[in-house]
Amino acid sequence: MRFSHQVRGVARVKTENKSRMRHPLKASTFQTQHTPPGKRVKLAGGLESLRLSLPWALQTSQWPAKAEIFRRRPPSSGETGGRGWGPGSERGARGLAAREVPPPNWSPAKGQGRRLGRDSKPQGGVRLGTRGAPALQGPSAASTSPRDHEDLLCIWEGLDWTGLKDQKPGESVHHRSYLNEESGRVRYSSNSPNYHIFSTRSTIKLEYEGTLFSEWSVPGTCSIKNKRSPKTELRCSSPGIQIIKPIVMGPDLEEERYLSVDSSHTCFLWYYKVINFTNNLTQVIIIWIYDPENADPSELLWNANEPSLNSIILSKQLATLGQKPAIYTVLRRKVYFPHRKMKNGTWHISIPMTEDDVLKEIRGNQVAFQDCFTADIFFLLTFSLLTIPEIPEFLPISSPQGSQLMADWATCVPSFVVVVADMETFQTNDSFRTWTRIRVPPNILTDDERHSVSDVTLSQDGIFFLINGILYLKNYNAFKGLGSNVNLPDGGIIGITSRKWCWINYLLKNKGRRSSMAIWTENEVYLGYALLKFVKIITTEELKELLNMSSAATLTIYNVEYTGHPLELALLLNYCITCNIIKTIYLVIYNEDTKQWVFQDFALDVTTDTFLIPNFIYSATPELILWDKHRIYYYYHNFTDTGVLQTPTEFGNLSRLSQNSTIHDVFMDYYGNIVVKMENNVMFYFKINIKDAVKLHLWTNSTIKSLISLNTSGKMYLIHVFENGTIHPQEYPLKLEAQSIAFKTKEKCPYMAFHNDIFRVSYLLDKGQNLSVWAQIVYPENIGLYIIVESYGPKILEEKNQVHYEIASGYCTKTMTITFSQNTNYEAVDDYFKLQYQNTGLLLVHIRPSEHAKTCPVSQKVFQISVGCDANKFIAVKGFDQKECLQHDFFYIIEKSYLRDRPSKHLRVKYNWEKYGCPLRVDFREKFHPVVQLYNDSGYVEDVEVNFIVWEIHGRDDYSFNNTMKKSGCLHEAQTWKSMTELNKRLPLEEAWGPENYKHCFSYAIGKPGDLNQPYEIINKSNRNHLVWPLDHSGMYVFRVKILDPNYSFCNLTTVFAIETFGVIPSPSAYMVAAFLFLLMLLFCSILVLSYFHYLRIYREYIYEPLHKSERKQKNN
Repeated sequence: MRFSHQVRGVARVKTENKSRMRHPLKASTFQTQHTPPGKRVKLAGGLESLRLSLPWALQTSQWPAKAEIFRRRPPSSGETGGRGWGPGSERGARGLAAREVPPPNWSPAKGQGRRLGRDSKPQGGVRLGTRGAPALQGPSAASTSPRDHEDLLCIWEGLDWTGLKDQKPGESVHHRSYLNEESGRVRYSSNSPNYHIFSTRSTIKLEYEGTLFSEWSVPGTCSIKNKRSPKTELRCSSPGIQIIKPIVMGPDLEEERYLSVDSSHTCFLWYYKVINFTNNLTQVIIIWIYDPENADPSELLWNANEPSLNSIILSKQLATLGQKPAIYTVLRRKVYFPHRKMKNGTWHISIPMTEDDVLKEIRGNQVAFQDCFTADIFFLLTFSLLTIPEIPEFLPISSPQGSQLMADWATCVPSFVVVVADMETFQTNDSFRTWTRIRVPPNILTDDERHSVSDVTLSQDGIFFLINGILYLKNYNAFKGLGSNVNLPDGGIIGITSRKWCWINYLLKNKGRRSSMAIWTENEVYLGYALLKFVKIITTEELKELLNMSSAATLTIYNVEYTGHPLELALLLNYCITCNIIKTIYLVIYNEDTKQWVFQDFALDVTTDTFLIPNFIYSATPELILWDKHRIYYYYHNFTDTGVLQTPTEFGNLSRLSQNSTIHDVFMDYYGNIVVKMENNVMFYFKINIKDAVKLHLWTNSTIKSLISLNTSGKMYLIHVFENGTIHPQEYPLKLEAQSIAFKTKEKCPYMAFHNDIFRVSYLLDKGQNLSVWAQIVYPENIGLYIIVESYGPKILEEKNQVHYEIASGYCTKTMTITFSQNTNYEAVDDYFKLQYQNTGLLLVHIRPSEHAKTCPVSQKVFQISVGCDANKFIAVKGFDQKECLQHDFFYIIEKSYLRDRPSKHLRVKYNWEKYGCPLRVDFREKFHPVVQLYNDSGYVEDVEVNFIVWEIHGRDDYSFNNTMKKSGCLHEAQTWKSMTELNKRLPLEEAWGPENYKHCFSYAIGKPGDLNQPYEIINKSNRNHLVWPLDHSGMYVFRVKILDPNYSFCNLTTVFAIETFGVIPSPSAYMVAAFLFLLMLLFCSILVLSYFHYLRIYREYIYEPLHKSERKQKNN
């Protein structure tokens, strides 16, 4: 049976001979899960005895109860330099002896007595690699050799037994130099932040932490202010490697520090101060230049509100020489310049608040003053993130007493951090330049619960604490437990995690959103989204079915971690049948977009009590490292290259190289650096794809609890938490420390330079777009290096590589050009949308040299290529303004005879200024040709030259087109709105015709001849097809534009524009009017003349013929 050691034990000093006890031993606290009954440890001569709890790694379930350890005696003649234990030791007479004494009620088996030494290996086996691979003996590998159990796992803080070998009988034991002496810690710093300037012009501040300091040893090219002071200043007049070493009294345990001092002409830095304006969501950046060697203390502490006098003079002097800053954003590639002239030695630049363009850079012109230039600086800037205020009457919330620090930070804003210690919880939004304590209301948690935080996660909803299997949320408004009320279990939660790598831009093929955290129990996994939305995605029973596992087997969730992919999540699964000794860990990866589970070729056999912590590396393919208490296991290149991280000695056992401390945390950054921090603050360093680690110089006292994080500049720094409940950040020169170790080990990078033109972390390709990048490696001739390109994701792009060789002056230069292209034709396909879906997705690519070393700069370049629709892309019609017009309530009537469907009533329309923008007034005698332009979030991109269609959104059809099908070159009848709506009667008008069903008319093989004198209703930039208006009336037209070409974009690109026609209804021609009037007058005159003669005839008739004839009778006589 194997025992692991994770519960606190205490060593106490008991004095048996007080007259000879001058310096008591300082006992340390260490951790063990299974501590045997009290151990009594004696030093020879009856001077001291210790009663302590020792951790033991035994192969049996019985415990040796008691051990006596005698003080080393001076070596006798003939003895060699072994480190055996006590008199009679076969490993050398000088040393310590131990014998086991059974505790009460303990009956050891025969032959169970053991000798304790310094080289034992914990038991148990770890199998690395893919399934079926041979087992690699890890930190818990079983062994039966007697020497394997000679390992004193109990050690006092800094205990150095070698210091006792020269002690004479009766001589007092010095507390620091013999029994508790570690090598001291040498720290150094400069006035520039993040050691940005570390050159011959810099003042290097040296500090030695220790009690036995004598003086500093520095080279002759450097001058030291006071070589006998532990804290002093150093200046080096010559560049290069400068050997710095403290000289101490007693044993020479100090290491030399090899400081790399540059000869740089960069002397000045940009200082910036941010003022937030939440009313209009802008930020004003106040910028000036300062000299770190002559700056005000407030500028060095980065809390200055205005420039110092020296900085004002320096900024003005450089401004007169042409210096002027600008802010460049790395992700969106935008540039912002000062909006006014320099004022009081400062420039002011106004930028919008953003959450997706957080990485910014201040650049200036190449202007020198006294042969000194100003360095460009990177910084993170987003919305003003507020910390939760501290309320006095609230109570602390913390991890269990004696626990190591735990922390979490916002994925894309690493300066926004929460740290949980064993006495308080702290939060900051500026990398702990300022910070607050997180307190919780009383009467919600018991005292034990308040001090039982086992995990923490930071989210936009607040801070999540895991306490006794229950998830709690602390935000600005409340502190509450989460359970079934938010679709989470009410208990049994064993872990929570959040994303580690920032991917601001990513493509989702399906509608949905990306999770921000994962929560799991032994049998269920939940994903957490914004606004406290939680969704269960899988159970172990469902996983058994997916993986075709036996129903009789035991399958539980071992651990959950987000990968380097922006949309993927990895599950480590416990699998066993009997579950007594060995279990197998499998790995499956879940894609949040496609909802697919992929079983990886990963199998790891471990003992049942082993607990490994995963951390995925920032890379394209899935790569991770695992660690237990003592060793690091690597899985590179999609799990094809596996093993145990090696060290120069001790076969990769980091505990033996760090005074038997255990691994606390593993820190990784975006540059490929990996730092392993032990609980006693010893650190080891390696890089991605490297299989061995080196021990860094001691930096932090082993009694201080610390943690590694990223600051606002994206650089590593240390967080120190002190027993008085305060917290302090400290910059750490990782690059300089790694160079110091590399100079000592003589390790060199196999190549001289590795360059590329990849300036973005995310590229988005639309239809027909290609991407070409290049990478170049320069290396000594005859080494044979080359460039490797690896991708991870769907096979949606074609890759073509071209390599150019050049050899000169003993160096070989290889330049590789990589082109990613797509050649799919989407026109006239059976299922347009299905083909689009199959050819969209997200592809991760990294480019790296074939060989690496810890001394190399950034060893690989990781970026993503998304193929699909750019949500920031849109179209607009040229010449239309959205705002500069008088907006008012406006209604108009469309006569029913002008509408497509010929309704029974007129249509009354309210004009929507916000949607339609300002209408363009056009004389109805003028034809109109719309020019469509493409834009993105950076502005204008291009004029759209492909086909598009327009239609009036309210149903008007009293307009036409000037081109006919025949005039446009059609060989058969082209598609029209009439034909497409008849063909797709069940679809709304806007969906009846589009790129999914477009067919051109320029081929005899498609369509029927038909009537080619119909209007051609398809427009593009070059076909001179215009909209034609009716001349007998004016009106308001609101058109929608849609891109019709199926090979132009994955996006459904549409826009709206409005046109108001006006004009005078045309009158007849003047000649026609004159002719008409002439005819009318002629007719009138003719009628007059005719009437004249007619009346004249009548008049004449009546002149000569009287109206009444008299009738007289004659008389007859």
